[in-house]
Amino acid sequence: MIRALMLALLLSGAAQAQEAPEGTAEAGGALLRGLDKVAGTASDIQLAVGQTAEFGHITVTLRECRYPADDPSSNAYAYLIIADKGAAEPVFSGWMIADSPALSALDHQRYDVWVIRCKID
Repeated sequence: MIRALMLALLLSGAAQAQEAPEGTAEAGGALLRGLDKVAGTASDIQLAVGQTAEFGHITVTLRECRYPADDPSSNAYAYLIIADKGAAEPVFSGWMIADSPALSALDHQRYDVWVIRCKID
């Protein structure tokens, strides 16, 4: 049910709404993983909501992280903005879902970024 709701929000363009869908809770941050495909190295990226981190030649900003309120360890939904340094437009802006990373993935020639989990205080 929650996955279907998040997918509907993602596809409808309403994903930027600030009100949490029923059954989800907002977290204060997220744990992401970044992969440099050229160097072959993976790194964890911990972000608080509103924070931006540099990963190689890209910047990653976490706008929001949500999780199922009744089962916090089951999934994470993170709204990310990812940009090449110095570029006018982001290369990715939208929701990434931890258990379905290919559903809405970063399409970058060098880097992959995906959601691991929300950070719950």
